[in-house]
Amino acid sequence: MATIDTPVKTTASRRHRQPSRRTRAPRRGRAGRLWVKAVVALLLVIEVYPLIWMFLTSLKSNDDYLNNSTWSLPTTWQWGNYTDAWTTGNIGLYVQNSLLAVLPALALMLLLGTAAGFALQVMVWKGRSLTLLVFLAGMMVPPQMILLPLFTVYFRTGLSGTLWPLILTYTGTGLPLTVFMMATYYRSVPRELFEAATIDGAGILRAFWTISVPLVRNALLTVGLVQFFFIWNDLLIALTFTNDQDLRTIQVGLLNFTGDFGATQYGPLFAAICINVFGTLLIYLFLNQKVMKGLTSGALKG
Repeated sequence: MATIDTPVKTTASRRHRQPSRRTRAPRRGRAGRLWVKAVVALLLVIEVYPLIWMFLTSLKSNDDYLNNSTWSLPTTWQWGNYTDAWTTGNIGLYVQNSLLAVLPALALMLLLGTAAGFALQVMVWKGRSLTLLVFLAGMMVPPQMILLPLFTVYFRTGLSGTLWPLILTYTGTGLPLTVFMMATYYRSVPRELFEAATIDGAGILRAFWTISVPLVRNALLTVGLVQFFFIWNDLLIALTFTNDQDLRTIQVGLLNFTGDFGATQYGPLFAAICINVFGTLLIYLFLNQKVMKGLTSGALKG
């Protein structure tokens, strides 16, 4: 009887233990999901709370900012700070100067970078690998090293006092990265398309404009947006080459944002910062999906 009862008890005990093992897995899965949600919530607070604090500070008066707690809500909501920042603080003029300097430089950068990437990756000619290395070497040159020679060149050629030094410098400093990224994206374009276009009688220029450019439009948008943020947020180059108050970009304007008698008006200052930050943030949120497509398209080949 003992030899018969023992396996029955063991089998029953195993059957009794199985549900407890099955219930442990969902509990561990729920615990893991809770940790992930907690980390995501923490990161969200770290990212979003400074924006909320900056917006609330932009609605404070100068006395409210200096005398009350930094984390307190505004005692009176000063919506006029945005009007003062746009008119008295000349933020409208600084935004205009930034657009006049950034957009032409971005257009030249994308045009030359796309053409160079096409020539280096699609066309077959002797020395293209060495040429690509030369472009990559340009990424290793610190911008601080070329500011003084460029300032001398711009002064002697009479370009000082205009926005041309910013346009040319932004184009030159951003071109190596643009060429490298566009050459990488062109690797994912099938070569059979260009071979078929050549058989049909298409020349190099037609193959470039009608075939290659539409295929890498998401990559163009991604590279353009990345370079736009780099150029828009630049302070060093703009501060070096803008010696006139009417030519200041928005970053230089924020650096010298003062009120009457040289006193800093914190409400209009934070209002101007909000105009700058939330404007670029809206651009990124609007183009987010296309940027993601552009980032993944360069990782695929064939």
